[in-house]
Amino acid sequence: MKMKEMINEVNRLRKEKNAVILAHNYQIPEVQDIADYVGDSLGLSKKASQTNADIIIFCGVHFMAESAKILSPNKKVLLPVLDAGCPMADMIDAEQLRFFKKEHPDIPVVCYVNSSAEVKAESDICCTSSNAVKIVKSLESDKVLFVPDQNLGNYISKQLPEKDIICWEGFCITHHRVRHEEVDMIRKHRGTAKILIHPEANSQVVEKADFVGSTSQIIDYVNNSEEKEFVIGTEMGILHTLRKQNPHKKFYLLSPGLVCYNMKKTGLEDIYRALRDEKHEIEVDVEIMNLARRSLERMLNIS
Repeated sequence: MKMKEMINEVNRLRKEKNAVILAHNYQIPEVQDIADYVGDSLGLSKKASQTNADIIIFCGVHFMAESAKILSPNKKVLLPVLDAGCPMADMIDAEQLRFFKKEHPDIPVVCYVNSSAEVKAESDICCTSSNAVKIVKSLESDKVLFVPDQNLGNYISKQLPEKDIICWEGFCITHHRVRHEEVDMIRKHRGTAKILIHPEANSQVVEKADFVGSTSQIIDYVNNSEEKEFVIGTEMGILHTLRKQNPHKKFYLLSPGLVCYNMKKTGLEDIYRALRDEKHEIEVDVEIMNLARRSLERMLNIS
């Protein structure tokens, strides 16, 4: 089937089945272009909880589709590529978190949304990179357990020095591989360009940024800036949105390593097949779903 034909079929099936297509900013351009909504984890969580669609096609990775199911339990949530996972989310499971909590009793657990439903169910509240500082600040406790991303946890700690944040030693393999020497090099060659970096990068990289933020915050920064050149320190998929919305500005990727291969697994044909066959439906145990929903809804209520 030719590209145009496939797009027409996706549009027909989407209307016929009352389906909505949600896509993360890290998806490939043609997936972003066909989506009803493109955003970061917080924006996608909100859309999933608010949609009137019967079917949610989630173009992202497994934990994202799982979160959509938790927030919309009566909807059919489909993940076009079932093995699109997240290595960071796999760095902690419910049993490990229970042990972590026993080691540090009576301390609230803040769980990054990049985690499994089981881990969310064991946590007190979730957060995303765009609201993490606000979520942690809202807690009365002066101590917080933060899972699974040590880099985001360290970033929050620097923003909130009054909080003692005990981090699990997980990380995003894509952002974590960026080296601070790469920032120095690109600063040397692109001296006038603003360097914008995601807080999933390690602290040595983050501290060299002109701006630190989530994907949506980076997009907002660029859209509202009078500057003309930017170095982008997050997954390369965001460049598509940035260039579409800012055709007269120039963008450079901070590091060639900023590619998430799991995010790049989904193509138009996968979306078409998911819609046509309603395949790869996401299911979550009811008890776990209810506990995980509590953590996600607490986050949404605060943010």
